[in-house]
Amino acid sequence: MKLILEHIDPEFYEWSLAEYENIVKIIGKENILFTNISDFNKLNFAECEKKFVKEIQAENPSLRFCVLDPESDKELISSDKEKFDYFVIGGILGNNPPDKKTEKLLSSQINCETRNLGKKQMSTDTASIVVWKILNGMNISDIKFVDDPEIEIEDNLTTIMPYRYLDDGTGKPIISQKVMELIKKGW
Repeated sequence: MKLILEHIDPEFYEWSLAEYENIVKIIGKENILFTNISDFNKLNFAECEKKFVKEIQAENPSLRFCVLDPESDKELISSDKEKFDYFVIGGILGNNPPDKKTEKLLSSQINCETRNLGKKQMSTDTASIVVWKILNGMNISDIKFVDDPEIEIEDNLTTIMPYRYLDDGTGKPIISQKVMELIKKGW
């Protein structure tokens, strides 16, 4: 069982790189493969592949893929790790409101089943960490989240992040330090 993160955005945004680095830090380099990577130097902290998932699948038709897609009718459960070889997450910076990018750009492109993590849009690193937690035995109902957190930029100035994040145990979102710096810079 391994995660694949298919980089779908047209370029490498600083935000994406910060989230990708956080994923590797939390779940381990050996547990995730980044695909559709044209410049390996950008992700020198990760295992990378130039090919798209659909190319990997075409070369290895016996591999079983599951795409994490918020539009899926089925929720990911721990026992799914027995059904699939790879769990694919789209490396896509989300829009608000969500516009079904994962379905358009990923799950409709390959022969796969899909699963969701609930209907609320998550950051890429949050989704990856949640998938890893579920595949390692947690139920999504046991995972605590913070939705649409208000982040202080400076005194008397805040912004709402319209996504779901993991709860740090105190009701605050878990957001990597690099992403917090980008939020505060007004990225």
